[in-house]
Amino acid sequence: MAKIKKAWFCSACGNESAKWMGKCPACGEWNTMVEEIVSKSPDSASLTSRVQSYLQGSGNSKPQPLPQIESGQESRIILGNRTNAQEDICDAGNELDRVLGGGMVKGSLVLLGGEPGIGKSTLSLQIPLMNDTLRTLYVSGEESAKQIKMRAQRLGGTHDNCLVLSETLLENILKEAYAASPQLVIIDSIQTIYSQNIESSAGSVSQVRECAAALLRYAKETGTPVILIGHITKDGSIAGPKVLEHIVDVVLQFEGDNRHAYRILRSIKNRFGSTAELAVYQMCSDGLREVLNPSEMFIPMHGAELSGIAVSAMLDGSRPFLIEVQSLVSTAAYGTPQRSATGFDVRRMNMLLAVLEKRVGFKLSQKDVFLNIAGGLKITDPACDMAIVAAILSSNFDSSLPPNVAFAGEIGLSGEIRPVSQIEKRIAEAAKLGMKKIFISSYNTPQGKPHKGVQVIQIATVAELVKQIF
Repeated sequence: MAKIKKAWFCSACGNESAKWMGKCPACGEWNTMVEEIVSKSPDSASLTSRVQSYLQGSGNSKPQPLPQIESGQESRIILGNRTNAQEDICDAGNELDRVLGGGMVKGSLVLLGGEPGIGKSTLSLQIPLMNDTLRTLYVSGEESAKQIKMRAQRLGGTHDNCLVLSETLLENILKEAYAASPQLVIIDSIQTIYSQNIESSAGSVSQVRECAAALLRYAKETGTPVILIGHITKDGSIAGPKVLEHIVDVVLQFEGDNRHAYRILRSIKNRFGSTAELAVYQMCSDGLREVLNPSEMFIPMHGAELSGIAVSAMLDGSRPFLIEVQSLVSTAAYGTPQRSATGFDVRRMNMLLAVLEKRVGFKLSQKDVFLNIAGGLKITDPACDMAIVAAILSSNFDSSLPPNVAFAGEIGLSGEIRPVSQIEKRIAEAAKLGMKKIFISSYNTPQGKPHKGVQVIQIATVAELVKQIF
């Protein structure tokens, strides 16, 4: 009788150990070691070893001089090819093609992660529904075929080139994939797939690693792109071993709030394109719709002049946005003033309040300050500092800012307005949305022709900003 082989794996990073340890030596996390059965037979080769032997080759490969290696553009599949049969289906492929770098590369492995209910399965099913010429195998380990059919009807249509398979066993999935010869394979999700060669439950570290490696081998052997939908943990990272993100070619992250309609698809890793691209979607009753001009969604939608509102020209990746910053400053009803920020780092807001009190002389230490980024966005661009300060002062004075004014500048601890990157894109976005003025740092020098209709005002300090707008 073969001896059962067991090992201990770290649930945070996937590090393997022969015995239990309280602290993982690889990532330093405590109490993350989980015991799993690796194999019942010492002679059975794991999927990982077979994949590694495939990637390493049969031993016939030889080193080549770099100039002699043939190069060229990767063969890509354009997901945004809409036909007349899909006019009623929400278009989500053009933005996805741009995030991927111009389409999906053949033989690539793409990992799509996000919060539960954010729209991962919806976007994945819209891809084959948009293009009836793309033969797709949609594998679901979480839903039955009837549930997928109902969701496809809600999204707007079905066709014969979309093949649905409700299966969780990896060997059966690969068997059907080789038999069907699809142009695209979608796995929903990788945490529900298991291999019979490993004696552990689906979603464990060893199962996720081995199944992803086997799907990588299938993608590279056949030249078929594979999309893996992955769950995330409570801290926002993709569940499973960290090696999962190293195996795949592209990692896409869905961000947003379920209480709002807008979603952001961000590229975290991309071997075939830039990671500075992102796409904005709007969740509707019939699926995800592309938001081609996100600034129109996030700028003020009210007509009256209200205090505590400012517009910031931010940059996320390489895409400019105009967003609305809302602030409320009131006298503290209790002894300790409250500091609350939604969509912005509250520690940075406290730093900006300290700058206003120390460098400009505004007594805000005994007042409640609330900050909100409209639209449910979470921003990290330091260029929003000037707009946040303007919104806080506007609410403190109870005086509205001048209409059609935008801000783009970082504030330092000495009260100076620091320059920000790609100021030309911010100015162009402000001019396109009808802004009349934009405040920037005096150290920023816009290049190229000036934009008509927008006045660029350069300032050096926060005190000068207060004199300009109030």
